[in-house]
Amino acid sequence: MLREIRPAIIVLLLLTLITGLVYPLAMTAIAGAIFPKQAQGSLIEKDGKVVGSALIGQQFKDDKYFHGRPSATVAPDPADSSKTVPAPYNAANSGGSNLGPTSKALNDRVKEDVEKLRSENPAAAVPADLVTTSASGLDPDISPEAALFQVPRVAKVRNLPEEAVRQLVATSTQTRFAGLLGEPRVNVLALNLALDRAATK
Repeated sequence: MLREIRPAIIVLLLLTLITGLVYPLAMTAIAGAIFPKQAQGSLIEKDGKVVGSALIGQQFKDDKYFHGRPSATVAPDPADSSKTVPAPYNAANSGGSNLGPTSKALNDRVKEDVEKLRSENPAAAVPADLVTTSASGLDPDISPEAALFQVPRVAKVRNLPEEAVRQLVATSTQTRFAGLLGEPRVNVLALNLALDRAATK
């Protein structure tokens, strides 16, 4: 019986070694050599200090900054571990709200956000991505329309010409990959860092 089982055990150990150790280590080494920045998490630095990742959004509350999409991620409530509290862009708990179009809570929240945004820029239509969450809750990008919608507020608070801020949005806009895949987008963290640099000139 051992003679019949031995080949199966050897194959199991061999495949475990190859697929569980050799292959992952080889792919990690190749990725680190070919795409070193991406393999390390696409980290963004400012003055030699890591301030975030190009792949994970951050919450910017201050009016002098561009704001990203709302995030539905949560964290355990420190006061009651059986409940959760909002924790925007919580990478440990990626996910959407799971609220559907008939949800009163979702409709109320969207209406409130739309009203607030309309008070900021009554002349323009509110872009959908400024009031809707992404499926991951971690989306670091907004549409160019969402960034341009916020230009008047940011320019006013920073005392900068609107045209200069619009130009920053234009230079920060990433196009479709190979001109075909995805949609034009603006990384909010990268745009805000460019804004800080422009404001200090």
